Amino acid sequence: MDALLDSLVELIRRTSAEIPEDVHRAILSSLEQEKQGTIAESALKIIDRNIALARQKSQPICQDTGSIIFYVEAPMGFDQLAFEHTCRLAVTAATRKGYLRQNSVDSLTGVNDGTNVGPGSPTIHIHQHASPTVSVRLILKGGGCENVGAQYSLPNEKLHANRDLDGCRRVILDAVLQAQGKGCGPGILGVCIGGDRATGYELSKQQFLRFLDDRNPDSRLDALEQDILTTSNALGIGPMGFGGKTTLLGVKICAANRLPASFFVSISYMCWAYRRQGIELDPGFAISRWLY
Repeated sequence: MDALLDSLVELIRRTSAEIPEDVHRAILSSLEQEKQGTIAESALKIIDRNIALARQKSQPICQDTGSIIFYVEAPMGFDQLAFEHTCRLAVTAATRKGYLRQNSVDSLTGVNDGTNVGPGSPTIHIHQHASPTVSVRLILKGGGCENVGAQYSLPNEKLHANRDLDGCRRVILDAVLQAQGKGCGPGILGVCIGGDRATGYELSKQQFLRFLDDRNPDSRLDALEQDILTTSNALGIGPMGFGGKTTLLGVKICAANRLPASFFVSISYMCWAYRRQGIELDPGFAISRWLY
């Protein structure tokens, strides 16, 4: 498993230090749209310099390297226990090398043992697929943006939100309004319409695995994504809440079946430091291809 350990440590390093190209393009495009001399333009320029320095020095983009979430697709017969063990070794090694900050603490005692390994850290989702290959995707999600996630139960009388797509639109936009600049915007939304409270949030985070510039294959959800993005950027919240045209960089929405008694809309918020990367492994567990 030495090759797998090396591959996972490199995945963590690159995820922590290098913004994916689709995200960087969106940030640069937003920078061009902001008025010169504004605080919004200045904030985005600082973000761009931060991205360049982190890549150049191979250091974390943000002091909060976030929750460590692995998404693994593997064939039948894959040794999940051995893989999970190697994941934890990789997280410990990456923390020791400085690719991850020492920022995972025991919730009962507040003790930080400096490894980033403990109950629930890292989080590892393994799913079987028909392909013979193994792919590993990683999201590092900071605490600041996690704090402004939201979950609504429809109908919501205060927002006049009924159990329909217009009601979903109303609560999603309310989440954007409530977040303001507290989630280190410009942000990206991952949304799940339906599901239960737990699966709704999980599926909303899985939306961050999509490319930022993709389009939803469901025309109804695609229209809602584009509408939320356009409307949010017209609110004037802007980067870090300083005002401007760039409140969100993207919106990704999915839908899941629900029980008749429940209608949840779960909204996860990702900060501008959209740390998402993935690898495909060859039979010897070396990296054969980068996925983003």
